[in-house]
Amino acid sequence: MLKKFLLSLGIVSALFPTALAFAADAPKPEQLQSAIDAVWVMLAAILVIFMQAGFALLEAGSTRMKNAGHVAGKTVLTFGICAIAFWAIGFGFAFGDDGGNGFFGTTGFFVDGTEEQAQAAFSSLSASDVPISIKFLFQLAFAGVSLAIAWGGFAERGKLAVYFIFGTLFSVIIYPIVAHWVWGGGWLSKLGMQDFAGSTVVHLQGATAALVATLLLKPRIGKFNKDKTPNLIPGHNQVYSVLGVIILWIGWFGFNPGSTLSAMNDGFFGYIALTTNLAAAAGAVAALTVSWMYFGKADIPSMLNGVLAALVAITAACAFVTPGAAIIIGAISGIVTFFTAQWFEKAGVDDPVYAFSVHGIAGIWGTLSTGLFATPELAGKVGVGKAGLFYGGGFEQLGVQALGVFGAFVFVLVLSYIILALIKVTVGLRVTEEEEIVGLDLSEHGSYGYPEQMKKLAQGTQAL
Repeated sequence: MLKKFLLSLGIVSALFPTALAFAADAPKPEQLQSAIDAVWVMLAAILVIFMQAGFALLEAGSTRMKNAGHVAGKTVLTFGICAIAFWAIGFGFAFGDDGGNGFFGTTGFFVDGTEEQAQAAFSSLSASDVPISIKFLFQLAFAGVSLAIAWGGFAERGKLAVYFIFGTLFSVIIYPIVAHWVWGGGWLSKLGMQDFAGSTVVHLQGATAALVATLLLKPRIGKFNKDKTPNLIPGHNQVYSVLGVIILWIGWFGFNPGSTLSAMNDGFFGYIALTTNLAAAAGAVAALTVSWMYFGKADIPSMLNGVLAALVAITAACAFVTPGAAIIIGAISGIVTFFTAQWFEKAGVDDPVYAFSVHGIAGIWGTLSTGLFATPELAGKVGVGKAGLFYGGGFEQLGVQALGVFGAFVFVLVLSYIILALIKVTVGLRVTEEEEIVGLDLSEHGSYGYPEQMKKLAQGTQAL
């Protein structure tokens, strides 16, 4: 027994200097926090970038087989365009110091990833110790989502060349300017606008550009009859659409909770995940229920749009509202989006993936909802704006939210129209009638996404 004790004592003695050395080299608490925050934001950026896969499946599944390869493939192309344009100029316009002009940044172009540039150019991001390279990737993911939303208005009839031109200008000029207003220390930020993760900055911007494109491109061939009544053009794969929405739902846990830019703030990212999930669930149930009542059948695409609309709406409010309010916001989003989608179609607007209803109308509602439901405790915790109308804050915050929505909508509407109108009279926006009938897979890329099925379809048509 004594021998074992002495042996143990010898081992401890031998290891003790090593333990002391390890303790001396151990990271300090603030270093550990910075490292954990960096890993969390990087993970969130990956989740948001992975949402591109959700958009690819959702949009491909919601459109016709002859365009599926094009719709999915352009998602990769346009994210690549956005990444380069946002790195070179867009990030500087969005988050660079503006010298007091309040409208756009004037520093931080061509991001080099160094902390020297971060300290000299990006004071609006200085509250977080996460490396500037990770902050850039996180914000790039958001810009990519906004651009992906915009493409919904081009579906099944837009020229491939337009993606290069408009994708670049959207990533350089349109998206970054509004992002600076709200998140980069611009004039709306100074007013205290509450848009935690981008109901206006990301979703309303993309949806407004999509609406302009939809109106300028005009409806797809065969969408409306001579008496202007709409025809149903169903998507070719509802399972793809469902899977796409599930991926987007998961990606939103990077989108909203990741916007804390910290994993160490009392676990607040978990609270944001809670409100986000509850809103999405309420949107799914509400939209399916109302479609069942309206059509007499429970419509799956309507349910999917309800999920996305709820996620869009809670994106602004997720850090400011209670779980109960999140359910109300999500349910209203699902219902309002369903009816506005029906209204736009009856009005002769052919929005193939309902981009403006899902991301625009819901984005407006979500941004305004913080002016109604924001609690004083959560507004104080986040440090942005004031309590909403229903929590004793009066109309002040609601007014700021409405001003932000109006300003962003008008800016994107006007600038998108100018850019797309110029493209229309020069390069052209829409493929020819023959190319549209054949399908963009073949006319723009020389091969079908489903070559065997399309070959059989062509043979069957020839036989007739």
